[in-house]
Amino acid sequence: MSNGEKIREQILAGAGKVQALLKERGEILTTAESCTGGMLAAYVTSVPGASAVYPGGFVTYSAGQKAAMLGIPEEDLAAWGIVSKETAAAMAAGAAGKTGADAALSVTGNAGPDRLEDKPVGLVYIGCAYRGNVCAREYHFSGSRQEIRLLTAEAAFRLLLECMEEEH
Repeated sequence: MSNGEKIREQILAGAGKVQALLKERGEILTTAESCTGGMLAAYVTSVPGASAVYPGGFVTYSAGQKAAMLGIPEEDLAAWGIVSKETAAAMAAGAAGKTGADAALSVTGNAGPDRLEDKPVGLVYIGCAYRGNVCAREYHFSGSRQEIRLLTAEAAFRLLLECMEEEH
């Protein structure tokens, strides 16, 4: 089994655990994605029964779409940059606020191949909003663009599980 296949299995396992907890608690999840381009949504909906806990999410690749779809003020995005801890937190909070979701995951970062906003390839921020509490963490991944995106998705589900377990 290749490393990519192992990571994909871990992502599906994480998405399945998240879904089971959400169902048990009667909660819903939304996502706001930049560098993963919908990968979180794809993995969530790969698990049977996703429609009970996942009504939808956002893919906001540009600053303009982060402002328009998630309600993040453009002046804040200009000050923080689109690849920042603050933006990841605002994306998660904005997605939860727009959908009324109990949980929201967000990702923003540079999957490569070139530097973005003078940020190195592999720098990723993951945001998590759960029951009104919002956090964001910085990650540094290496590998190909696809590997960075997969590692980001795996870390995002791990972070959400941590947040959900802390609250219970």
